[in-house]
Amino acid sequence: MRLEARYAVSARTPEQNAFLSNSVVQFWNAVDRMFDLAGAGHEQEARDQIQFSLQSRQAALSSAVARSLVQNSENEEQAAQRIIRIYDRVQRQVYVFLGATLLAILLTSLSLIRWNRRLFAQLAEVSERRSELAQKLISTQESTLRHISRELHDEFGQILTAIGSMLRRAGSHAPEGSSLRDDLLEVRQIVQDTLENVRTLSQALHPVMLDEAGLESTMDWYIPTVERQTGIAIFYEKQGQTFTVDGEVGVHVYRVLQEALNNVARHSGARQAWVRLRFLPQVLELEVEDHGIGLAERPARQGIGLVAMRERSELVGGKLVFSRPPEGGTLVHLTVPRERAESYVKEDRSTASR
Repeated sequence: MRLEARYAVSARTPEQNAFLSNSVVQFWNAVDRMFDLAGAGHEQEARDQIQFSLQSRQAALSSAVARSLVQNSENEEQAAQRIIRIYDRVQRQVYVFLGATLLAILLTSLSLIRWNRRLFAQLAEVSERRSELAQKLISTQESTLRHISRELHDEFGQILTAIGSMLRRAGSHAPEGSSLRDDLLEVRQIVQDTLENVRTLSQALHPVMLDEAGLESTMDWYIPTVERQTGIAIFYEKQGQTFTVDGEVGVHVYRVLQEALNNVARHSGARQAWVRLRFLPQVLELEVEDHGIGLAERPARQGIGLVAMRERSELVGGKLVFSRPPEGGTLVHLTVPRERAESYVKEDRSTASR
């Protein structure tokens, strides 16, 4: 009975438990009386006990056990149904939870996508405005430098030339060997030196050659000038079939060369540099190479030279790449599409004709 109560599936009422327990007790009591009669030699009475009492009690016990089994089966079936309902309910809740989670993820993703698109649109707008501002600043800078260069070359140059002529005439009227004549010659020499410095400064601000002779001739003049001023040996190479490069492209390529050589002189520590100008069928290439300390080893400084070089390359539709050659140092590589350079030339000529 203890094992049955422990492992039984059904939950019977106290009355059903008492009935089953009484049926078992009455059956075993009848069995004990039957064995007592048989042991005392009353075998016939024992047989009668089996026939009239023990079999009926066994039938009643079997009936009670059968009802318990039937009830257990019914309870098992009900428990299975309840488990199925619980499982279905849990499954629905899981599906609802997963659906709500997926919906939340979807809404969050859509919100992030929309926010990112707005952010990228704003960044693109800011980048476009920055590019426009950079173009205007660079254009204004070049215009200002060109104006100052012409003023220095024309106005101050003419003034200093006139002063030199006046001093020469005044010196010719002074007595030979007089101190006045010597002073006038000294002043004239100072004026001549100043005139040369003004012309050099004018060329540094904006070489007139860029407008008159083009990029190639300007580089032929500029590179030896940098060698004399800095003491750096520059090996200049030109390759390919030359074509006309002037206007805005020439100015920007020249400024990239100028900034790259300034970086070599100021920061690299190298005493040699290589400049290569290649006229290729599709592109114009400019390379400036040195074997100094390189960009990575230089002190971190927030200069605008590299930024201006990149902006100028973008203005002409080109590409600027900084790399490290195998020998160390820095390699500046600028490529400009040929059709972009020629389009600038055509635009400049059409503007001039109008």
